[in-house]
Amino acid sequence: MIDIPCVIFAGGKSSRMGKDKALLPFGGFDTLTEFQLQRLQKLFKTVYISCKSKEKFNLDAHYIEDIASGGVYAPTTGFIAIFDALKEDAFFALSVDAPFVDEDTISKLLIEDSKELDACIAQTDSGIQPMCGIYHRSLQNSFVKMLQEDNHKLGFLLKNSNTKFVHSQEDKKFLNLNNPQEYEEALQLI
Repeated sequence: MIDIPCVIFAGGKSSRMGKDKALLPFGGFDTLTEFQLQRLQKLFKTVYISCKSKEKFNLDAHYIEDIASGGVYAPTTGFIAIFDALKEDAFFALSVDAPFVDEDTISKLLIEDSKELDACIAQTDSGIQPMCGIYHRSLQNSFVKMLQEDNHKLGFLLKNSNTKFVHSQEDKKFLNLNNPQEYEEALQLI
């Protein structure tokens, strides 16, 4: 079992999907969130769900609610809430809509990570995957500053921090379910 906590980011607005993608059925489970929770609990000692309100979920899980977001739907507010809630110096972050990130990808990130880094993030030929990686507490103040400046560009933060990017040849592992077409494609792949 992996010691650092895992946080599933499930607090997005899902505007391109047209409905809350965290609640869409997937892989034989009632929701995509439940699918992610069940598979990640087999790898990590502790898995949290980061969300605006746990009331939308009917899952027995650990939650980190991003209740002070002021209506901002960006991972930035989730990161701040997570660093406030957790005692650990690092955690693994994964978006709820990335159901094909596998144990091999997670293991590679854990191997490449070190305490000297601010983050260790997956990257493909298509670009960086900021919602798949390890974030260290050394970035906590940067997230607070980003929120104060209404800047929610994770890529900019990562490129201007001590970040190690770990390349993967497999773009399909990072398929995000952002719209109905991608959701349908994922249902075929699962």
